[in-house]
Amino acid sequence: MLSSALSNQVGAGLGAHAFGVVGPAGVVAVRQVVAAAILLPVARPPLRQMAWSQWWPVLLLAAVFGCMNLSLYTAIDRIGLGLAVTLEFLGPLAVALAGSRSLRDLLLASAAAVGVYVLVLPGPTSDHLGLGLGLVAAACWAAYIGLNRVAGARLPGLQAPAVAATVCALACLPVLVLLIRDGRFAGAPLGYAVAAGVLSSVVPYAADLTALRVVPPRFFGVFMSVHPVLAALVGMVLLGQVLAAHEWVGIAVVVLANAGAVATTRRPPGQRRPGCGGGPGGTSAQPARPREGWGQVTGGAVLPASDLVIRQIDSSHADWTSTDWSETGEPMPAGAGRWSRVMSSKANR
Repeated sequence: MLSSALSNQVGAGLGAHAFGVVGPAGVVAVRQVVAAAILLPVARPPLRQMAWSQWWPVLLLAAVFGCMNLSLYTAIDRIGLGLAVTLEFLGPLAVALAGSRSLRDLLLASAAAVGVYVLVLPGPTSDHLGLGLGLVAAACWAAYIGLNRVAGARLPGLQAPAVAATVCALACLPVLVLLIRDGRFAGAPLGYAVAAGVLSSVVPYAADLTALRVVPPRFFGVFMSVHPVLAALVGMVLLGQVLAAHEWVGIAVVVLANAGAVATTRRPPGQRRPGCGGGPGGTSAQPARPREGWGQVTGGAVLPASDLVIRQIDSSHADWTSTDWSETGEPMPAGAGRWSRVMSSKANR
């Protein structure tokens, strides 16, 4: 898990070295091509058989991929890796706490707000555009979670993120063509961009896949809260971005609020798993094998790729439930990942 988190941030740090030549858009374009190259062979989505009801959430998901990556990388270029990643984590944290009326969650949300203020300490010299782009990335991540639930209900396994990554990669091709035409995509910049794609997509996917087979998902989610800290350390080592004391304090507060939101998440009372009675799947003769916490890694602690891995493992164990059910109550193939549609692909983050 540590190697996955560290690889992701090192990839972002190396990608930042290419910003001066190809810009954040060039690095994002390469990352999306790498993500599509990984996900398409794994998911093998039936593109020709997809209906419009499946296409529209995937197309919106592709738009969110592009906006989230571009705003995050531009924020990294302007305000630094540690601050940008910390601000981005506010999106899924907000989703984890949204709609809750408990005192605990109100305190966690308040702590996160205080942490952000201490981290930023806004003033006349603040890069307001960079801070705004970090918050745009957070909003995109929050929107991504909701869209992924819709798309995941209509396409099983990894098919939705695979198609979305491919659409986003195709949309990025003109950027690559222009950079190649201008002779800017060669040598070191190209190497840095490819390294960013591999270290932030391939390595985390493989590492998370291995870790989630032996580590409880909730513990995995809490551990992933370390990303802002690692981002700050990588920014300091690879990019020379030394943080002030108040920035470290702000990051620590946001990380603790994030970890608390995930660690204390509970399934709403009365909500049952499919196949356990009391719902559309209640007629199943075989009750679902208990999977406490599986697919419930909500909140900012889990990066998109981590849930992609959860869904991949979930879909590979079709014997755990006889039938999965979509939000509309329609039966879906077993292993379609009904309980793991929270977030998706660090390969696309």
